[in-house]
Amino acid sequence: MTRLHRIVGSTLGLGLVALLAAAAPGGPLPSPATATGTATENAALPQTQALFDGYVRDGKMPGIVAAFGIGDQPTRFVAAGRLASDDDAAAVSPDSLWRVYSMTKPITAMAAMLLIEEGRIGLDDPVARYIPAFAHMTVATHPETSLAGVPAQRPITIRMLLTHTSGLSYNILAKGALLREYERLGILPAAVSASIEPAMRRTRPATLAAFADRVAQAPLIAQPGTAWHYSVGLDVIGRVIEIAGGMPFDQFVNRRILAPLGMTSTYWTVPRGEAGRLATNYAFTGDALVPLDPAATSVFLQPPSFPYGGAGLVSSARDYDRFLHMLSDEGTLDGVRILKPETVRLALSNLLPAGVSYGGVRGATGGASGQATPMGYGAGGSVYLADGPGGIPSKGTYGWGGAAGTIAFVDPVKKIRGTIMVNYFPADRWPVREQTVRAFIADLARGQR
Repeated sequence: MTRLHRIVGSTLGLGLVALLAAAAPGGPLPSPATATGTATENAALPQTQALFDGYVRDGKMPGIVAAFGIGDQPTRFVAAGRLASDDDAAAVSPDSLWRVYSMTKPITAMAAMLLIEEGRIGLDDPVARYIPAFAHMTVATHPETSLAGVPAQRPITIRMLLTHTSGLSYNILAKGALLREYERLGILPAAVSASIEPAMRRTRPATLAAFADRVAQAPLIAQPGTAWHYSVGLDVIGRVIEIAGGMPFDQFVNRRILAPLGMTSTYWTVPRGEAGRLATNYAFTGDALVPLDPAATSVFLQPPSFPYGGAGLVSSARDYDRFLHMLSDEGTLDGVRILKPETVRLALSNLLPAGVSYGGVRGATGGASGQATPMGYGAGGSVYLADGPGGIPSKGTYGWGGAAGTIAFVDPVKKIRGTIMVNYFPADRWPVREQTVRAFIADLARGQR
Protein backbone atom coordinates (compact mmCIF):
# COMPACT_ATOMS: atom_id res chain seq x y z
CA MET A 1 0.00 0.00 0.00
CA THR A 2 1.44 3.38 -0.98
CA ARG A 3 2.02 6.21 1.49
CA LEU A 4 -0.74 8.25 -0.19
CA HIS A 5 -3.07 5.25 0.02
CA ARG A 6 -2.41 5.01 3.76
CA ILE A 7 -2.94 8.74 4.29
CA VAL A 8 -6.26 8.55 2.49
CA GLY A 9 -7.21 5.32 4.24
CA SER A 10 -6.59 6.85 7.64
CA THR A 11 -9.43 9.29 7.07
CA LEU A 12 -11.77 7.44 4.71
CA GLY A 13 -15.16 6.73 6.18
CA LEU A 14 -14.73 8.47 9.52
CA GLY A 15 -18.12 9.72 10.65
CA LEU A 16 -18.66 13.33 11.63
CA VAL A 17 -21.24 14.07 14.29
CA ALA A 18 -23.55 16.82 13.19
CA LEU A 19 -22.73 19.58 15.62
CA LEU A 20 -24.60 21.85 13.27
CA ALA A 21 -27.83 20.68 14.86
CA ALA A 22 -28.38 24.07 16.39
CA ALA A 23 -31.42 26.29 16.49
CA ALA A 24 -32.31 29.82 17.37
CA PRO A 25 -35.57 30.59 19.19
CA GLY A 26 -38.72 29.64 17.33
CA GLY A 27 -39.82 31.53 14.25
CA PRO A 28 -39.16 31.55 10.53
CA LEU A 29 -35.84 31.98 8.83
CA PRO A 30 -35.15 35.23 6.99
CA SER A 31 -36.00 35.44 3.30
CA PRO A 32 -34.40 32.77 1.10
CA ALA A 33 -30.68 32.95 0.47
CA THR A 34 -29.25 33.04 -3.00
CA ALA A 35 -27.39 29.95 -4.08
CA THR A 36 -24.23 31.83 -4.92
CA GLY A 37 -22.77 35.24 -4.38
CA THR A 38 -20.87 37.35 -1.89
CA ALA A 39 -21.81 38.18 1.67
CA THR A 40 -23.22 41.53 0.58
CA GLU A 41 -25.51 39.83 -1.94
CA ASN A 42 -26.76 37.12 0.43
CA ALA A 43 -28.96 39.07 2.80
CA ALA A 44 -30.54 36.01 4.43
CA LEU A 45 -27.49 34.29 5.93
CA PRO A 46 -24.73 36.92 5.67
CA GLN A 47 -22.39 35.59 8.36
CA THR A 48 -22.51 32.07 6.95
CA GLN A 49 -21.92 33.48 3.47
CA ALA A 50 -19.02 35.61 4.69
CA LEU A 51 -17.48 32.58 6.39
CA PHE A 52 -17.68 30.52 3.21
CA ASP A 53 -16.34 33.37 1.09
CA GLY A 54 -13.40 33.62 3.48
CA TYR A 55 -12.62 29.91 3.18
CA VAL A 56 -12.34 30.27 -0.57
CA ARG A 57 -10.51 33.61 -0.49
CA ASP A 58 -7.91 32.20 1.91
CA GLY A 59 -7.31 29.13 -0.23
CA LYS A 60 -8.61 26.68 2.36
CA MET A 61 -10.87 25.00 -0.17
CA PRO A 62 -11.88 25.60 -3.79
CA GLY A 63 -15.59 25.59 -3.03
CA ILE A 64 -18.28 24.82 -0.46
CA VAL A 65 -22.08 24.54 -0.45
CA ALA A 66 -24.51 24.23 2.45
CA ALA A 67 -28.23 23.54 2.61
CA PHE A 68 -30.27 24.51 5.68
CA GLY A 69 -33.93 23.93 6.36
CA ILE A 70 -36.50 24.51 9.07
CA GLY A 71 -39.72 22.56 8.80
CA ASP A 72 -41.35 22.88 5.41
CA GLN A 73 -39.98 26.33 4.65
CA PRO A 74 -37.93 26.57 1.44
CA THR A 75 -34.41 25.22 1.81
CA ARG A 76 -31.74 27.93 2.13
CA PHE A 77 -28.50 27.42 0.21
CA VAL A 78 -25.19 29.12 0.83
CA ALA A 79 -22.37 28.62 -1.66
CA ALA A 80 -18.92 29.98 -2.42
CA GLY A 81 -16.11 29.16 -4.81
CA ARG A 82 -15.65 26.68 -7.61
CA LEU A 83 -15.65 22.94 -8.24
CA ALA A 84 -11.85 22.93 -8.51
CA SER A 85 -8.94 25.28 -7.99
CA ASP A 86 -8.57 25.83 -11.73
CA ASP A 87 -9.41 29.36 -12.84
CA ASP A 88 -11.88 28.11 -15.42
CA ALA A 89 -13.69 25.71 -13.07
CA ALA A 90 -17.45 26.17 -12.77
CA ALA A 91 -18.95 27.84 -9.73
CA VAL A 92 -20.42 25.52 -7.11
CA SER A 93 -24.19 25.39 -6.74
CA PRO A 94 -26.88 23.43 -4.87
CA ASP A 95 -26.73 20.91 -7.71
CA SER A 96 -22.95 20.37 -7.72
CA LEU A 97 -21.91 16.76 -7.08
CA TRP A 98 -19.79 15.70 -4.11
CA ARG A 99 -18.38 12.42 -2.81
CA VAL A 100 -20.39 11.93 0.38
CA TYR A 101 -18.58 8.72 1.43
CA SER A 102 -19.92 7.71 4.87
CA MET A 103 -23.00 9.88 4.47
CA THR A 104 -24.06 6.88 2.36
CA LYS A 105 -24.50 4.96 5.63
CA PRO A 106 -27.71 6.70 6.80
CA ILE A 107 -29.31 6.06 3.39
CA THR A 108 -28.33 2.38 3.51
CA ALA A 109 -29.58 2.16 7.08
CA MET A 110 -32.99 3.60 6.14
CA ALA A 111 -33.25 1.03 3.34
CA ALA A 112 -32.74 -1.66 6.00
CA MET A 113 -35.31 0.01 8.25
CA LEU A 114 -37.79 -0.09 5.38
CA LEU A 115 -37.39 -3.87 5.19
CA ILE A 116 -37.71 -4.11 8.97
CA GLU A 117 -40.95 -2.12 8.71
CA GLU A 118 -42.25 -4.56 6.09
CA GLY A 119 -41.32 -7.57 8.22
CA ARG A 120 -38.84 -8.94 5.71
CA ILE A 121 -35.95 -8.71 8.18
CA GLY A 122 -35.91 -8.33 11.93
CA LEU A 123 -33.81 -5.88 13.89
CA ASP A 124 -32.47 -8.66 16.07
CA ASP A 125 -32.32 -11.37 13.41
CA PRO A 126 -28.99 -13.20 13.15
CA VAL A 127 -27.12 -12.06 10.05
CA ALA A 128 -26.41 -15.75 9.33
CA ARG A 129 -30.10 -16.18 8.51
CA TYR A 130 -29.37 -14.22 5.33
CA ILE A 131 -25.63 -14.78 4.89
CA PRO A 132 -24.77 -18.30 6.11
CA ALA A 133 -21.03 -17.55 6.11
CA PHE A 134 -21.58 -15.60 9.35
CA ALA A 135 -22.81 -18.66 11.25
CA HIS A 136 -19.53 -19.44 12.97
CA MET A 137 -17.40 -16.39 13.73
CA THR A 138 -14.07 -16.15 15.56
CA VAL A 139 -12.97 -13.30 17.82
CA ALA A 140 -9.25 -12.51 17.62
CA THR A 141 -7.57 -12.47 21.02
CA HIS A 142 -4.83 -10.06 19.94
CA PRO A 143 -5.88 -8.78 16.48
CA GLU A 144 -2.87 -6.53 15.97
CA THR A 145 -0.43 -9.41 16.31
CA SER A 146 -2.32 -12.60 15.49
CA LEU A 147 -5.48 -13.93 13.85
CA ALA A 148 -5.83 -16.63 16.50
CA GLY A 149 -8.92 -16.36 18.61
CA VAL A 150 -11.92 -17.88 20.30
CA PRO A 151 -15.45 -18.66 19.09
CA ALA A 152 -17.97 -15.82 19.15
CA GLN A 153 -20.29 -16.16 22.13
CA ARG A 154 -23.38 -14.91 20.30
CA PRO A 155 -24.44 -14.35 16.69
CA ILE A 156 -24.03 -11.03 14.91
CA THR A 157 -27.43 -9.39 14.42
CA ILE A 158 -28.88 -6.77 12.09
CA ARG A 159 -28.93 -4.31 15.01
CA MET A 160 -25.20 -4.82 15.51
CA LEU A 161 -24.43 -4.14 11.85
CA LEU A 162 -26.50 -0.93 11.94
CA THR A 163 -24.79 0.33 15.10
CA HIS A 164 -21.16 -0.79 14.54
CA THR A 165 -21.31 -3.23 17.46
CA SER A 166 -20.86 -6.45 15.46
CA GLY A 167 -17.14 -6.85 16.18
CA LEU A 168 -16.29 -6.15 12.54
CA SER A 169 -13.59 -3.60 11.78
CA TYR A 170 -12.54 -1.36 8.86
CA ASN A 171 -9.38 -1.32 6.78
CA ILE A 172 -9.08 2.36 7.73
CA LEU A 173 -8.86 1.46 11.42
CA ALA A 174 -7.49 -2.08 11.62
CA LYS A 175 -3.81 -2.54 12.43
CA GLY A 176 -1.17 -5.22 12.18
CA ALA A 177 -2.32 -8.76 11.53
CA LEU A 178 -5.99 -7.87 11.13
CA LEU A 179 -5.24 -5.07 8.66
CA ARG A 180 -3.09 -7.42 6.59
CA GLU A 181 -5.94 -9.94 6.57
CA TYR A 182 -8.46 -7.31 5.46
CA GLU A 183 -6.12 -6.29 2.64
CA ARG A 184 -5.51 -9.92 1.65
CA LEU A 185 -9.25 -10.57 1.48
CA GLY A 186 -9.89 -7.32 -0.40
CA ILE A 187 -12.16 -5.87 2.30
CA LEU A 188 -11.67 -2.41 0.80
CA PRO A 189 -15.21 -1.05 0.20
CA ALA A 190 -14.55 2.45 -1.12
CA ALA A 191 -13.33 4.30 -4.20
CA VAL A 192 -10.55 6.85 -3.70
CA SER A 193 -9.01 7.77 -7.04
CA ALA A 194 -8.53 6.38 -10.52
CA SER A 195 -4.82 5.93 -9.84
CA ILE A 196 -5.33 3.86 -6.67
CA GLU A 197 -8.36 1.91 -7.87
CA PRO A 198 -6.54 -0.72 -10.01
CA ALA A 199 -4.50 -1.91 -7.02
CA MET A 200 -7.64 -2.14 -4.86
CA ARG A 201 -9.52 -4.09 -7.53
CA ARG A 202 -6.81 -6.71 -7.71
CA THR A 203 -7.92 -8.08 -4.35
CA ARG A 204 -11.40 -6.61 -3.84
CA PRO A 205 -14.25 -9.05 -4.63
CA ALA A 206 -16.23 -8.31 -7.78
CA THR A 207 -19.67 -8.75 -6.20
CA LEU A 208 -21.39 -7.74 -2.98
CA ALA A 209 -22.19 -11.40 -2.28
CA ALA A 210 -18.53 -12.39 -2.48
CA PHE A 211 -17.54 -9.38 -0.41
CA ALA A 212 -19.91 -10.32 2.43
CA ASP A 213 -18.64 -13.90 2.44
CA ARG A 214 -15.06 -12.67 2.65
CA VAL A 215 -15.86 -10.35 5.54
CA ALA A 216 -17.11 -13.40 7.42
CA GLN A 217 -13.70 -15.09 6.94
CA ALA A 218 -11.85 -12.47 8.98
CA PRO A 219 -11.82 -12.65 12.78
CA LEU A 220 -13.77 -10.12 14.80
CA ILE A 221 -12.11 -7.47 16.91
CA ALA A 222 -14.55 -7.91 19.83
CA GLN A 223 -17.33 -10.20 20.93
CA PRO A 224 -20.54 -9.28 19.04
CA GLY A 225 -22.72 -6.79 20.87
CA THR A 226 -20.13 -5.75 23.44
CA ALA A 227 -18.41 -2.64 22.05
CA TRP A 228 -18.80 0.16 19.48
CA HIS A 229 -16.18 -0.06 16.75
CA TYR A 230 -16.52 1.69 13.39
CA SER A 231 -16.83 -0.97 10.72
CA VAL A 232 -17.90 -2.29 7.34
CA GLY A 233 -21.22 -3.25 8.91
CA LEU A 234 -23.28 -1.03 6.59
CA ASP A 235 -21.59 -2.60 3.57
CA VAL A 236 -22.60 -6.05 4.83
CA ILE A 237 -26.13 -4.72 5.43
CA GLY A 238 -26.20 -3.98 1.70
CA ARG A 239 -25.97 -7.70 1.03
CA VAL A 240 -28.78 -8.42 3.51
CA ILE A 241 -30.92 -5.79 1.76
CA GLU A 242 -30.48 -7.36 -1.67
CA ILE A 243 -31.29 -10.84 -0.34
CA ALA A 244 -34.38 -9.76 1.64
CA GLY A 245 -35.38 -7.11 -0.89
CA GLY A 246 -35.26 -9.46 -3.87
CA MET A 247 -33.14 -7.24 -6.10
CA PRO A 248 -29.60 -5.86 -6.27
CA PHE A 249 -28.81 -3.55 -3.35
CA ASP A 250 -28.30 -0.40 -5.44
CA GLN A 251 -31.54 -1.01 -7.35
CA PHE A 252 -33.43 -1.37 -4.08
CA VAL A 253 -32.07 1.94 -2.77
CA ASN A 254 -32.76 3.66 -6.08
CA ARG A 255 -36.34 2.39 -6.36
CA ARG A 256 -37.44 2.65 -2.73
CA ILE A 257 -35.61 5.80 -1.54
CA LEU A 258 -33.80 7.87 -4.17
CA ALA A 259 -36.41 7.90 -6.97
CA PRO A 260 -39.47 8.46 -4.73
CA LEU A 261 -37.68 11.37 -3.02
CA GLY A 262 -36.74 12.94 -6.33
CA MET A 263 -33.02 12.57 -5.58
CA THR A 264 -32.10 12.73 -9.25
CA SER A 265 -28.52 13.88 -8.60
CA THR A 266 -27.48 11.02 -6.34
CA TYR A 267 -25.38 8.35 -8.05
CA TRP A 268 -23.43 5.16 -7.46
CA THR A 269 -21.71 5.95 -10.77
CA VAL A 270 -21.68 9.52 -12.08
CA PRO A 271 -22.80 9.59 -15.72
CA ARG A 272 -20.13 10.98 -18.05
CA GLY A 273 -22.55 13.67 -19.11
CA GLU A 274 -22.75 14.94 -15.53
CA ALA A 275 -18.99 15.12 -14.93
CA GLY A 276 -19.13 18.89 -15.36
CA ARG A 277 -21.07 19.13 -12.08
CA LEU A 278 -18.62 16.97 -10.09
CA ALA A 279 -16.17 18.59 -7.68
CA THR A 280 -12.52 17.59 -7.69
CA ASN A 281 -11.41 15.85 -4.50
CA TYR A 282 -8.20 17.07 -2.88
CA ALA A 283 -5.69 15.91 -0.29
CA PHE A 284 -3.60 18.20 1.86
CA THR A 285 0.16 17.83 1.60
CA GLY A 286 1.38 20.20 4.27
CA ASP A 287 -0.59 23.38 3.56
CA ALA A 288 -1.00 22.62 -0.13
CA LEU A 289 -4.15 21.28 -1.72
CA VAL A 290 -3.19 18.54 -4.17
CA PRO A 291 -5.77 17.13 -6.63
CA LEU A 292 -6.40 13.51 -5.61
CA ASP A 293 -9.38 12.64 -7.79
CA PRO A 294 -9.89 15.20 -10.57
CA ALA A 295 -13.47 15.41 -11.75
CA ALA A 296 -12.67 14.78 -15.41
CA THR A 297 -11.01 11.44 -14.66
CA SER A 298 -12.74 10.61 -11.37
CA VAL A 299 -12.98 7.04 -10.17
CA PHE A 300 -16.68 7.77 -9.62
CA LEU A 301 -17.17 7.97 -13.39
CA GLN A 302 -16.58 4.22 -13.62
CA PRO A 303 -18.82 1.56 -12.07
CA PRO A 304 -17.58 0.34 -8.68
CA SER A 305 -16.69 -3.30 -8.04
CA PHE A 306 -20.08 -3.42 -6.32
CA PRO A 307 -22.24 -0.76 -4.61
CA TYR A 308 -20.67 0.24 -1.29
CA GLY A 309 -23.37 0.72 1.34
CA GLY A 310 -20.91 2.41 3.63
CA ALA A 311 -19.22 4.89 1.31
CA GLY A 312 -20.43 4.61 -2.27
CA LEU A 313 -22.62 7.58 -3.15
CA VAL A 314 -22.11 10.92 -4.85
CA SER A 315 -24.82 13.49 -4.17
CA SER A 316 -25.74 17.18 -4.25
CA ALA A 317 -26.65 19.49 -1.39
CA ARG A 318 -30.16 19.79 -2.80
CA ASP A 319 -30.60 16.01 -3.01
CA TYR A 320 -29.24 15.17 0.41
CA ASP A 321 -31.43 17.87 1.92
CA ARG A 322 -34.44 16.03 0.51
CA PHE A 323 -33.38 12.86 2.31
CA LEU A 324 -32.98 14.76 5.59
CA HIS A 325 -36.29 16.56 5.04
CA MET A 326 -38.00 13.19 4.75
CA LEU A 327 -36.53 12.14 8.10
CA SER A 328 -37.52 15.46 9.67
CA ASP A 329 -41.11 14.92 8.46
CA GLU A 330 -41.13 11.37 9.91
CA GLY A 331 -40.90 9.47 6.68
CA THR A 332 -42.75 11.56 4.12
CA LEU A 333 -41.91 14.31 1.63
CA ASP A 334 -44.08 16.10 -0.90
CA GLY A 335 -46.90 13.67 -0.26
CA VAL A 336 -44.74 10.58 -0.84
CA ARG A 337 -44.29 8.25 2.13
CA ILE A 338 -41.01 6.35 2.37
CA LEU A 339 -41.20 5.12 5.98
CA LYS A 340 -43.82 5.07 8.70
CA PRO A 341 -43.39 7.66 11.48
CA GLU A 342 -42.75 4.94 14.06
CA THR A 343 -40.01 3.47 11.83
CA VAL A 344 -38.23 6.82 11.57
CA ARG A 345 -38.50 7.35 15.31
CA LEU A 346 -36.98 3.92 15.89
CA ALA A 347 -34.18 4.56 13.40
CA LEU A 348 -33.31 7.87 15.07
CA SER A 349 -33.34 6.39 18.57
CA ASN A 350 -30.51 4.76 20.52
CA LEU A 351 -30.29 1.24 19.09
CA LEU A 352 -27.11 0.15 20.87
CA PRO A 353 -27.26 -3.33 22.42
CA ALA A 354 -27.82 -3.38 26.16
CA GLY A 355 -24.71 -2.48 28.09
CA VAL A 356 -22.89 -0.86 25.13
CA SER A 357 -22.05 2.84 25.29
CA TYR A 358 -20.94 5.25 22.62
CA GLY A 359 -18.49 7.98 23.58
CA GLY A 360 -19.39 10.35 20.78
CA VAL A 361 -17.37 11.55 17.85
CA ARG A 362 -14.50 13.83 18.75
CA GLY A 363 -11.33 15.22 17.31
CA ALA A 364 -10.65 13.72 13.90
CA THR A 365 -14.23 12.47 13.64
CA GLY A 366 -15.70 15.95 13.86
CA GLY A 367 -16.77 16.32 17.47
CA ALA A 368 -15.72 18.83 20.07
CA SER A 369 -13.27 18.04 22.84
CA GLY A 370 -14.83 17.92 26.27
CA GLN A 371 -18.29 17.28 24.86
CA ALA A 372 -20.51 16.54 27.83
CA THR A 373 -23.85 15.71 26.21
CA PRO A 374 -24.35 11.93 26.23
CA MET A 375 -24.67 10.27 22.86
CA GLY A 376 -25.94 7.00 21.54
CA TYR A 377 -26.13 5.41 18.13
CA GLY A 378 -29.10 4.83 15.86
CA ALA A 379 -29.43 3.29 12.41
CA GLY A 380 -26.22 4.36 10.70
CA GLY A 381 -25.72 7.60 12.63
CA SER A 382 -25.13 9.13 16.04
CA VAL A 383 -27.97 10.41 18.21
CA TYR A 384 -28.05 12.81 21.15
CA LEU A 385 -29.47 11.21 24.29
CA ALA A 386 -30.17 14.57 25.95
CA ASP A 387 -30.50 18.20 24.96
CA GLY A 388 -27.27 20.05 24.44
CA PRO A 389 -26.48 23.22 26.41
CA GLY A 390 -29.44 25.57 26.17
CA GLY A 391 -31.35 22.93 24.24
CA ILE A 392 -28.91 23.05 21.31
CA PRO A 393 -29.09 20.51 19.76
CA SER A 394 -32.26 18.74 20.82
CA LYS A 395 -32.36 15.28 22.30
CA GLY A 396 -32.74 12.88 19.38
CA THR A 397 -30.65 14.86 16.90
CA TYR A 398 -29.25 12.42 14.37
CA GLY A 399 -26.32 12.85 12.04
CA TRP A 400 -23.22 11.56 10.34
CA GLY A 401 -20.65 12.75 7.85
CA GLY A 402 -18.12 11.69 5.27
CA ALA A 403 -14.39 11.27 4.94
CA ALA A 404 -14.04 14.13 2.46
CA GLY A 405 -15.57 16.67 4.85
CA THR A 406 -19.30 16.42 4.13
CA ILE A 407 -21.71 16.77 7.08
CA ALA A 408 -25.41 15.97 7.58
CA PHE A 409 -27.77 16.33 10.53
CA VAL A 410 -31.44 16.48 11.39
CA ASP A 411 -32.96 17.77 14.64
CA PRO A 412 -36.38 16.06 14.70
CA VAL A 413 -37.65 18.22 17.58
CA LYS A 414 -36.86 21.67 16.19
CA LYS A 415 -37.29 20.37 12.63
CA ILE A 416 -33.92 21.77 11.62
CA ARG A 417 -31.69 20.04 9.11
CA GLY A 418 -28.39 20.84 7.48
CA THR A 419 -25.94 19.57 4.89
CA ILE A 420 -22.43 20.83 4.15
CA MET A 421 -20.59 19.74 1.02
CA VAL A 422 -16.81 20.01 0.58
CA ASN A 423 -14.30 17.50 -0.80
CA TYR A 424 -10.84 17.17 0.69
CA PHE A 425 -8.85 14.79 2.90
CA PRO A 426 -8.56 14.87 5.87
CA ALA A 427 -12.08 15.93 6.73
CA ASP A 428 -11.07 17.82 9.87
CA ARG A 429 -8.36 19.95 8.26
CA TRP A 430 -10.40 23.07 9.06
CA PRO A 431 -13.00 23.58 11.85
CA VAL A 432 -15.80 23.97 9.30
CA ARG A 433 -18.40 22.35 11.53
CA GLU A 434 -17.81 24.50 14.60
CA GLN A 435 -17.38 27.74 12.65
CA THR A 436 -20.47 27.16 10.53
CA VAL A 437 -22.49 26.48 13.68
CA ARG A 438 -21.56 29.85 15.11
CA ALA A 439 -22.22 31.70 11.87
CA PHE A 440 -25.54 29.98 11.24
CA ILE A 441 -26.77 30.61 14.79
CA ALA A 442 -25.79 34.26 14.46
CA ASP A 443 -27.71 34.54 11.21
CA LEU A 444 -30.78 32.90 12.75
CA ALA A 445 -30.60 35.24 15.75
CA ARG A 446 -30.28 38.21 13.41
CA GLY A 447 -33.41 37.09 11.59
CA GLN A 448 -35.38 37.21 14.86
CA ARG A 449 -34.61 40.84 15.54
